[in-house]
Amino acid sequence: MPGGRLTQQERRQIALGLADGLAYAEIARRLDRPTSTVTREVTRNGGPAGYRAELAHRATERRAHRRRRTTPLAAQAPAQAHGRDPEAVREYEEMFTTVMTASGMPTMMARVMACLTLTDSGSLTASELAQRLQVSPASISKAITFLDGQGMVRREQGERRRERYVVDDDVWYQSMIASARAIARIVETARQGVGVLGTGTPAATRLENVARFLDFVSESTVRAAEQAREVLHTKPRTPAGDGTAAPGAGS
Repeated sequence: MPGGRLTQQERRQIALGLADGLAYAEIARRLDRPTSTVTREVTRNGGPAGYRAELAHRATERRAHRRRRTTPLAAQAPAQAHGRDPEAVREYEEMFTTVMTASGMPTMMARVMACLTLTDSGSLTASELAQRLQVSPASISKAITFLDGQGMVRREQGERRRERYVVDDDVWYQSMIASARAIARIVETARQGVGVLGTGTPAATRLENVARFLDFVSESTVRAAEQAREVLHTKPRTPAGDGTAAPGAGS
């Protein structure tokens, strides 16, 4: 399997594959590349509908040049625990960030979210985030304010009164609940509009349909989040031989 960066010819083949409606896995098979490579390439360069081989190639060259010029060597691939490949982790973090950005999250917020999610502790201070991402403290502060408002991180008081920002399973649950509440407010507002516009009028009927649809989505989201929290939550496996018994062990 070939390694290294995608060539311009490979990018043209990706564009042709997308035009033919091929799945990422099939395009990757034809290139003898991992599916994740094709997924990351397309996602960060306009998506399936907007991917252009020449533009993607130039954008990649610009990013590589910028990284070589501005990023200290030690920050490009920091040492990793558990025998992980530092370069593979860096590339995956970049892909994780790209996918969240494509979903609508601002870039810096996505970078902070990815950085927190991919740490074993799930928590970092502002200074640690700034050092890892090579950005200013002000950028971190702005990103945390946004993520906190979306219920996607929580704050904890750390040592020396330094705040730590945490991403864990409960944060994702709380984020889903916050999203459902926001939808519920839209439902309430839409139903108020029905009375203002007059029941049975075209505009009021449209608002009622919006309210019914979003009400169903909101209730389904809360129900699914509650069920997932109870059924799907897993704990990290405890390394053998550390002397810590699993919950319920020996009972």
